Amino acid sequence: MKLTVTEIKEIISKGQAVLGMELGSTRIKAVLIGPDHSPIAQGEHAWENQLVDGVWTYSLQDVHTGVQDAYADLVRDVREKYEVELTKMAAMGVSAMMHGYLVFDKHDELLVPFRTWRNTITEEAAAKLTDLFQYNIPQRWSIAHLYQAMLNKEPHVKNIAFQTTLAGYIHWLLTGEKVLGVGEASGMFPIDTTTKQFDAKMVSQFNQIAEAAGMPWTLADIFPRVLVAGESGGVLTEAGARFLDPSGRLKAGTPVCPPEGDAGTGMAATNSVKARTGNISAGTSIFAMVVLEKELKKVHRELDLVTTPDGELVAMVHCNNCTSDLNAWVGIFKEFAESLGVSVDMNTLYGMLYRKALEGDADCGGVLSYNYYSGEGVTAFDEGRPLFVRRPDSKFNLANFMRSNLYSAAATLKVGLDILLKEENVKVDTMLGHGGLFKTEGVTQRFMAAAVGAPVAVMETAGEGGPWGMALLAAYMVNGQGMTLSDYLEQRVFAGSKGSVIGPDAQDVQGFDAFIADYVRALPVERAAVEYFR
Repeated sequence: MKLTVTEIKEIISKGQAVLGMELGSTRIKAVLIGPDHSPIAQGEHAWENQLVDGVWTYSLQDVHTGVQDAYADLVRDVREKYEVELTKMAAMGVSAMMHGYLVFDKHDELLVPFRTWRNTITEEAAAKLTDLFQYNIPQRWSIAHLYQAMLNKEPHVKNIAFQTTLAGYIHWLLTGEKVLGVGEASGMFPIDTTTKQFDAKMVSQFNQIAEAAGMPWTLADIFPRVLVAGESGGVLTEAGARFLDPSGRLKAGTPVCPPEGDAGTGMAATNSVKARTGNISAGTSIFAMVVLEKELKKVHRELDLVTTPDGELVAMVHCNNCTSDLNAWVGIFKEFAESLGVSVDMNTLYGMLYRKALEGDADCGGVLSYNYYSGEGVTAFDEGRPLFVRRPDSKFNLANFMRSNLYSAAATLKVGLDILLKEENVKVDTMLGHGGLFKTEGVTQRFMAAAVGAPVAVMETAGEGGPWGMALLAAYMVNGQGMTLSDYLEQRVFAGSKGSVIGPDAQDVQGFDAFIADYVRALPVERAAVEYFR
């Protein structure tokens, strides 16, 4: 039963609400939830990264201002909706974009500007560490940034006293604790899923490299402590309360859960934290995560290995390109309609074009599209060129055109998932879909089911997103005693949730496989476009 305004007002006044915050790439969002886990207020702050001296970064001042503004926006929302001040909470937690490089000296001063996950400046380090560990280390991982700085002989490295992530940094400001949730930590350095800690053998291997390079520290000296979901990450200090709410109204003492990454909050928000479940997030970029039953047989550069917030192994396929090219084509159709004097609602236009794709041939009739606005690690592209190509005898019509563009949005993801599901024979029972690509009911969901070869579900809560997932992890810390995270989410949060499930259609599966065969075979055409169209 939905809470009344009077009930929510009492919940907030008594400090029974739970706060989740997430620092995304373009928005910092804050969500307040009640005891039933439903959002009751929210706030946000828009921001953008900057390219400074060839490095993608956010200034710490922008980080501070953004977090404070998002929280202030939440407070305003609470005040306007419920005529009450937010001064205390039952629990809270913060998450952010994973990976990257934030390093501080013994005086807690930032040594070099924050290097975000978006940077691709650690190729040498990532390759060497992957070879050393026999474990895939992507360029965006924190350890790759640290080792690249060592290889570059950057003078600041010897002065490092603390290295963390963006979520870990904000948590440190709020609580004074230098900790990370295990899912976030798995984007810094490989995790041993037995101990739920950084892998001891690999830590030792790296420490030997650091010692040989004359570093005065070990990883244990500079890395945060690793915690699992449900453990305490500390409490909001007086200084932390003043940082978050400079007005002085927020009281200290709120329990704070371990900081998590956006992958972990996505898993929590889609109830995909147990083995053989997974989720697909599809928007500007696209990624899929599958919770594994066992370790993979081989090292694959196309697959990242991270963990759930409670430390279970997860394989991730991450692709840079998803909806940008698709959106550009829809924009062309809008411009065409307006040139004819027809005003078109964008939601209506998207829905019509997406549904038209259902009329297309299962293999798109020989029509091929590449959505590469930027490079793609899975297919080894450093740059991209959006490209549409067809044979003279292709069945070129609107339905096949739209179907090929929707297939293209998921094509590189499918290349990675095929390695996971076919080469490694990983089993998945259900994938949860969320993000803008799933807004038109029954279209992308059906094509994703064909790509994965498993049912794809879209829940009514799928739009709540990462800050809501972070709030769920905070609520689990204070309310989930004796329950596993999976049981808590299933029984307390998602029980009775409505949604739709579409299983793979045999003809769609066969058609998508044929499309992908053409897609992979014609990748040299995309390479030629990158090389010659400048």
